[in-house]
Amino acid sequence: MARVLVVGLDPAKIQGWDPAPVQAAIGRGRARFDDLGLYADWCLVDLDADPAGTIEAALARADYACVVIGAGIRTHEPLLEFFETVLNLVHQAAPGAAIAFDRTP
Repeated sequence: MARVLVVGLDPAKIQGWDPAPVQAAIGRGRARFDDLGLYADWCLVDLDADPAGTIEAALARADYACVVIGAGIRTHEPLLEFFETVLNLVHQAAPGAAIAFDRTP
């Protein structure tokens, strides 16, 4: 079974908004991976708690066919530098993995 790592922001760690809708969408995403017969690991990061280290550790846990980088990291302009860091981490730690992007949780 193909193995996928999904990297995104932990909605419970973002101040000032309700994480419930994003958590529900993540649940639907998990179910969709299951329906497609794909094994997905989730790496939800807290920007205030060494997110790069968290991603490095997740990438080291398995051999991933694909790494999905969430829109919360990719589309929020203040996180552009972090997005570039994530791309470089994936390139270094999982050079054979495809990189995919999502638009919604």
